Amino acid sequence: MSTTLLIVNLTISIAIILITIMVFHLNAVISLILASLYMGVSCGLGWMETISSIGGGFGSTMSSMGISIILGVIIGELLSQSGGANVIAETMVRIFPEKKSLYAIALTAFILSIPVFFDITFIILIPIGISIAKKIKKSIAYVVGAIAIGGCTAHVLVPPTPNPLAAPEIFGFDLGGMLIGGLVIGLLNVLIVIPVYTKIMDKGFFKESDLDPAAVIEITETKTENSPSFGAALLPVVIPLVCILLGTVGSVIWEEPPMIISVLGNRLPAMLLGTLAAYLISYKSLGKKGLDEAGNAALKGSGIAAMVTAAGGAFGAVIQATDIGNTIIESMGIEGTSGGILLMLVGFGIAFIFKVAQGSGTVAGITSMQIMAGFSAGLSIHPFFLAVACLSGGMGPGHLNDSAFWVTANLSGMKVSGGLKTYTTSQMICAFVIFGIALLGALFLPIPATLGVG
Repeated sequence: MSTTLLIVNLTISIAIILITIMVFHLNAVISLILASLYMGVSCGLGWMETISSIGGGFGSTMSSMGISIILGVIIGELLSQSGGANVIAETMVRIFPEKKSLYAIALTAFILSIPVFFDITFIILIPIGISIAKKIKKSIAYVVGAIAIGGCTAHVLVPPTPNPLAAPEIFGFDLGGMLIGGLVIGLLNVLIVIPVYTKIMDKGFFKESDLDPAAVIEITETKTENSPSFGAALLPVVIPLVCILLGTVGSVIWEEPPMIISVLGNRLPAMLLGTLAAYLISYKSLGKKGLDEAGNAALKGSGIAAMVTAAGGAFGAVIQATDIGNTIIESMGIEGTSGGILLMLVGFGIAFIFKVAQGSGTVAGITSMQIMAGFSAGLSIHPFFLAVACLSGGMGPGHLNDSAFWVTANLSGMKVSGGLKTYTTSQMICAFVIFGIALLGALFLPIPATLGVG
């Protein structure tokens, strides 16, 4: 099949995903499966091979990613319900001097959003943010943006949230590399974007008219009896991160790491240990009934993320089966660093368009990564940077079709214009800054192969 026809079929399959979600309001899982069917059959795989590729891709992705995603959501739910997330938030903000309050709440949001989904992070932090805004005599817009910058950055770049957890699996590099790289790029992004966003607010970009005078911000700070201490609350977050890093470092020190290092460094045991720690520290405040309720709530919430990730795996398997990546690379002469930069631009663009069009960063990131995975072999840049390009595009400007937009605007007492000037603006800046850092990394700062990302 000609390269032109392969590109046309891929374009149509992307259009199928967008149209079925936006116009017909189908679930993203169904949309991805329909696009997979079209892509496989139109590219000559035939019905049976296409169906087999869909089933194989869905099953392999779910088997490798599903349990880890579910465990990550359980950790976040237990930290939220037990009051541990509040303890982390209050302690972090108290540590920083008042002049650095925006950095404090942004970094707190960054830490909390490693195990906790962004909307929960925002609900936990906005009462503290309102208090900070009064103390520093700034508009609520400053702290809303800071929370969005920190929280969304970690959610996009740092495992175990679904997209950064899936990235190493899709592109074939080490999870520890994603963790190290995601933390470094994420923290750099926060430190760069906070002053940029603050300067924009200082110029009068946000106005009193962007607040809704009729909105009454009624947010109850969740004070749970017998909440865990700050150190205990951090354990469910720290334990999986340390285990994964231990496995990565172990592969550097030993040619064949000891079994205990290999086991602990695997994502499943690492996440399981973090989950058990979350149950232990939450027992005192929640009791048996509370633990059951939190676990059940997490299972409901994690199902969508796991299914979308697996459906993205099905789409990726079909794309791989068509061999579109190698065909286009050979026909267009894409090679070396310049070819890698071109593919990073394409990956960022696809994810960015998906995010703007249908609102879900998970769908945008997973879909773009699955498309670009077929192009990553044989290039001089490491696929880590291509993954970050896709992830940053999926952080593009969330607006009225993004559920987090409404959580942010409504709980902050803002009109739609206020949400656009805070949440949407901060996400737009973050997307381009993260992409810029990834480009610089791909060009000048390759990460050693022993860490799995270079």
